[in-house]
Parts: sequence; C-alpha cells; structure tokens
Amino acid sequence: MKLKLDIDPDLVALMQAEIAAGEKAVTAAMREAGTSLKSAWRSQITGAGLGTRLGNSIRLASFPKSGESLNAAALVWSNAPVIIRAHDTGPLIRSKNGFWLAIPTLAAGKSARGGRITPAEWERRTGLRLRFIYRRRGPSLLVAEGRLNSKGRAVASRSKTGRGVATIPIFLLVPQVKLRKRLDLARDAERAVDGVPGLIVAGWRDR
Repeated sequence: MKLKLDIDPDLVALMQAEIAAGEKAVTAAMREAGTSLKSAWRSQITGAGLGTRLGNSIRLASFPKSGESLNAAALVWSNAPVIIRAHDTGPLIRSKNGFWLAIPTLAAGKSARGGRITPAEWERRTGLRLRFIYRRRGPSLLVAEGRLNSKGRAVASRSKTGRGVATIPIFLLVPQVKLRKRLDLARDAERAVDGVPGLIVAGWRDR
C-alpha cells in the first residue's frame, strides 16, 4: 500500500509570495510616511512665517533606494538644523562673550553673507562709527550719525553742511533673548510613526 501526499497550494511558493507582499507593503508604507512627514514639517515651517526657503531645507531619503524590503526606512531631516532646532525648542539666547546681543534694526540692512549683520561688519561696510547709548529702561543702543536712503538703510551723509544728518539707531543691545517656540516637529513625527502600522496592514491586505 502506497500513500502519496500532495500539498495544494505549494506552501513554499505561498510563503515566498507572502514575503514579497510584505516587502512591498512595508516599503510603500515607509515611503508614504516619510513623504507625509516631510510635507507636514514644511507646511508647519512656512505656516509659522519662517519662509519657504527654510521650509525647503526639510529633506527626505527612503531606503532601500530601489526595490522592496521588510527593513525599509525613511529619514526626514533639515539642512538647517541649528535654525530649525532653535524655533522648535524656544531657547534662551545669550551673548557668547557675556555682554550684549546686538539685534540689527531695519536701518542696519542685511549681511553680505545673508542673515543678520554684525556691528563690526556694518562699520566696515558703511565707513561709519557706532556709538553706544546706555538706557536704563528698554534696550541700549548702538547709533550712528548719517542719513536714511530710499530703502530705509543708514548710510554716510554727503552733505557738507550737515543737512539731513541724524542720529540713527542701528542695533538694539540686550543681555539675552528668549526665542519664541514656533514649531512642534515632534507632534508631526509622532503622528507619522503612529500611522505606519496601519499603512503596512492596508498595503499588505490590498496585495
């Protein structure tokens, strides 16, 4: 007497197909979660009034670069981590040398390198000397004798008679500044992580 056992369907093929479906589901879920998080962070940054340039510093990389894997992952980061972290945590900022923080006014203009200009750079650029004015109430000042151009920037006066020359506040001086917390990136990151299992299950079921 002979017995012959046939297993239908083929269990090995079935497991291979299930693993392939899992790889596709996990990979798709991580890519979707990463894309969603990148979009959420960019929207939060621009919505806080920090500009599209800083928003576009948020980048995404998905792994593997091609193909599918049960170990798929997504990495979302910023190319400007110091600025992003400052707006995300709202730190207390003090001067490095323990004296004053110089905050430029509109009359100071911007640095040639972009961003905030320093008192030393401003003096080199304009040829004017800054003068310190201490105030017991409110921030102390660094002022210069000059005139405002059409853009509201302080420049040297060309008048030989002194006409139009005024004392212009160029920098506000404060001992420290508490930066207002304007972002909550952890909130969006937690939402993205919490949504991954559901994305995997939905993708796996569809396949």
